[in-house]
Amino acid sequence: MSAFSPSAVSAPSPDTVTPAARKALIGSALGYAMDGFDLLILGFMLRLIAGELGLSVAESTSLVTATLVGAVIGGVLFGMLSDRLGRVRVLTWTIVLFAVFTGLCALAQGYWDLLIYRTIAGIGLGGEFGIGMALVAEAWPASKRARASSYVGLGWQLGVLLAAIVTPALLPVIGWRGMFAVGLLPAVAAYFIRRSLHEPEVFVRDTAHRTGPSPLSLLVADAATARISLGMVILCSVQNFGYYGVMIWLPNYLSSRFGYGLTQSAIWTAVTILGMAVGIFAFGHIADRIGRRPSFLGYMLGAAVMVVVYSRLTDPTALLIGGAVMGFFVNGMLGGYGALMSELYPTAARATAQNVLFNIGRAVGGFGPVAIGAVAGSLGFETAIALLAVLYVLDMIALWLLIPERRGSALN
Repeated sequence: MSAFSPSAVSAPSPDTVTPAARKALIGSALGYAMDGFDLLILGFMLRLIAGELGLSVAESTSLVTATLVGAVIGGVLFGMLSDRLGRVRVLTWTIVLFAVFTGLCALAQGYWDLLIYRTIAGIGLGGEFGIGMALVAEAWPASKRARASSYVGLGWQLGVLLAAIVTPALLPVIGWRGMFAVGLLPAVAAYFIRRSLHEPEVFVRDTAHRTGPSPLSLLVADAATARISLGMVILCSVQNFGYYGVMIWLPNYLSSRFGYGLTQSAIWTAVTILGMAVGIFAFGHIADRIGRRPSFLGYMLGAAVMVVVYSRLTDPTALLIGGAVMGFFVNGMLGGYGALMSELYPTAARATAQNVLFNIGRAVGGFGPVAIGAVAGSLGFETAIALLAVLYVLDMIALWLLIPERRGSALN
């Protein structure tokens, strides 16, 4: 069916969640789960990949960075295509590209071909977040927009939780190459689900009458919009820097400081991820009730406090509980970006804004593991993790000065 078919679904009436809206949510969440699964298994497998292919520490961590830099390229490319050609069609393209090159990682023979596969897979990954978030925001009622975005964010947590659970069981049996092959399965499921999705009415209506500049130029259309875009780049950068800095190094941190094996590290990581999932779920409901800005400020403050607290914990039980609370705040904010950006930018640039701004943050966040590793090498992991608190203070300042409150506003 054409993206602009007359049978495209109608926007829901106020406060009503239609079956089409639920399908959009499920399809977007599953695609995001695929991305989360892939990136976390990479964190668990870095040591094995490095050992078999003879990679240095810098080369190993650059595989994560390359994936996230590729995501910026994909974010720009697929975001603009989505605003021109349709959310669902372009979303499917991103899944296929990501799946094919994730599978090719299983065939890598050295650093350079693996780096190329990871970069191109990242280009596909870059389209996932923004297009899915735009699709869901346009299909769901304004009063439930933040919680819908948070449910898409939960897809990522589902993927990383699945990775934390299955990696210890499968990795010793099928190796890192087999794990990349397993990463193809969620992509297949998401592809078939998304074939049943249709474009939201607000997008079809806007496209039928659209003239004017490119979607990318609308992100800096005037001084006020440019200021908002700068603020969103800072927010997304801190979000991703903190997330990847913690999650990629958490297994290594637990192993080197406390002597935890793969299974123990996976359990502790899984509990942290569960805390993140609860935080994301709660964020959407809180943001729909009290607004975007106060919700973000509360979570940023909680994240700043908890990374410092976590870095000082030594008791296993305290680490378990502290990891869950830290995860609640550090990644709980992920539940709000989709709704926040959807309300800050017009339909003609909504997917571009989501993809470009969030994936710039991903690229900056890709240096999180490198920076954490460098600081940890000289000052220890405890200091490296605690220094993340400074970034969350910067986050709060940027939000307060640059980002307006537009909770529940009509999409135009």
